[in-house]
Amino acid sequence: MKKLTLALLLIFSCATAWAADFDKGLAAYKAGDFATALAEFKPLAEQGDAELQFILSQMYESGTGVLADAKEGIRWLKLAAENGHGPAQFLLGQKFRLGIGVKENRKEAVKWYTIAAEQGNTDSQGDLAVMYAVGYGVIQDDVYAHMLANIAASDGSENARTLRGNLVKKMTPKDISKAQDLARECVKKNYKDC
Repeated sequence: MKKLTLALLLIFSCATAWAADFDKGLAAYKAGDFATALAEFKPLAEQGDAELQFILSQMYESGTGVLADAKEGIRWLKLAAENGHGPAQFLLGQKFRLGIGVKENRKEAVKWYTIAAEQGNTDSQGDLAVMYAVGYGVIQDDVYAHMLANIAASDGSENARTLRGNLVKKMTPKDISKAQDLARECVKKNYKDC
């Protein structure tokens, strides 16, 4: 029992220290004291905090409080994406699609867009719909593109709504119905394995 109590106290004190470091870093960031923010955030990011990894990626990319370093920004962005951060996954997909900071790789873009889309990231669903509509990094598929555009449009994406409208003009009623059925199934499955 003493070991369990000691373990719980250790866990609680670590969590409290983490929260204090995060709060101190956040306050410093908001105050424009980026050196302190970096000093507080970096150890937590190195321990695997995806949100802070994403913040560091943006700090390095923009040169906020650090010398701008695109390579270091990409490194932190990849870590955040690998640790499940949806916006980082979307942004990494964009970078691979456009070749910004990394070698252009449409298949890698599709991979990251898909991972983020399965988490319900509307932007990724919309960009992935475009990839399928034009056949970038995937086999061109209007039905699948329509399905993704339909999902993203239902979440408020105007670009996806426009894409869906353009796709409808060249699809058969049977294909549109199939795409709509796929979209309903995908939403029911919480965007997994669509």
